[in-house]
Amino acid sequence: MEYRWRYQDEQGHEVEGPRLAFPDQTAAEDWFGSAWVELREAGVAQVTLLRSESEVYGPMSLAPAD
Repeated sequence: MEYRWRYQDEQGHEVEGPRLAFPDQTAAEDWFGSAWVELREAGVAQVTLLRSESEVYGPMSLAPAD
């Protein structure tokens, strides 16, 4: 099973983002930890972590905390 991120705008519509596959959840989360600011600046408002096509968790907002 591979892990990947689903990228969405504020309305929940899918948007383009890096098409990367990760061997495990830890690798996916490590990558996200270093890329989330760039994703937000590119217009991604929220992400969902997928394992194959099943949702692991999300959507998770990339908006700054209040």
